[in-house]
Amino acid sequence: MSAHLAARAARRRRALGWLRGAAVVAVSLFFALPLVWMFAAAFKTNVQVTDPTVGLIFSPTLENLRNVLDDGEIITSMRNSLIVGVVSTALSALLAVPAAWAVGRFTMHRTGSVVLIARIVPAVSLLVPWYYLFAQAGLVGSYTVLILSHMFVSVPLILWIMIGFFEGLPVELEEAARTDGLSAFGAFWRIALPLAAPGTATASLLAFVSSWNNFMFALIFADEDTRTAPVTLFNFISYASTDWGGLMAAASLMTVPVVIAALIGQKYLVAGLTAGATKG
Repeated sequence: MSAHLAARAARRRRALGWLRGAAVVAVSLFFALPLVWMFAAAFKTNVQVTDPTVGLIFSPTLENLRNVLDDGEIITSMRNSLIVGVVSTALSALLAVPAAWAVGRFTMHRTGSVVLIARIVPAVSLLVPWYYLFAQAGLVGSYTVLILSHMFVSVPLILWIMIGFFEGLPVELEEAARTDGLSAFGAFWRIALPLAAPGTATASLLAFVSSWNNFMFALIFADEDTRTAPVTLFNFISYASTDWGGLMAAASLMTVPVVIAALIGQKYLVAGLTAGATKG
């Protein structure tokens, strides 16, 4: 009887395993389908893109990629996006990570509420006063205004994520370091910060992706020399028509750096998300 029950339980586990695997594959295909369609459309003509009868089997063309690369505008705008994204993320992490440690360690709940409010406030409501102030300072059209505006999103994002990570770290480790003669900042620098490295990498990667995809700030504050990639994509859409092939080719090129960043930081990203999920 026990052998029969064990075999029955094993069959149930195998069935559940197959069911979970099928569910994972189905969800993965559902979310990957738009990306697959985008990459495929980059090698189609405009007629093929708008023809619903043309699926993933077609005669590919490199004309879209050739036109986009020969124009050079998408490469320049991607360089601008990279500069703004890297600098704004680095400066945001430099400010937000120590602040998150202070909020998490000294239970500044009111400060955490202010950060949450900053995350909730729609950035579009600030565009008019920002534009007036930045125009008066002569910053409109520069990298500086783009970096500062992106930090408005990145700093609260990193701060809010990192508060939870620092609250989840054992305070006894820092107390032991303080007993051995380290200052509060020394305990943060030598103990808390290395332990929170997965969380910092996760928050920084999310902030970089947010900056890379930001369209509104660059549309208002950038000029032709500092225009970022999302604004350049918008140029493929005109009043009369849309260059779908060129748009998909440029969007595919724009996706590549984010995918590379995710692959490079995959280990830290998974560890950071897992740590955040199991906190408490």
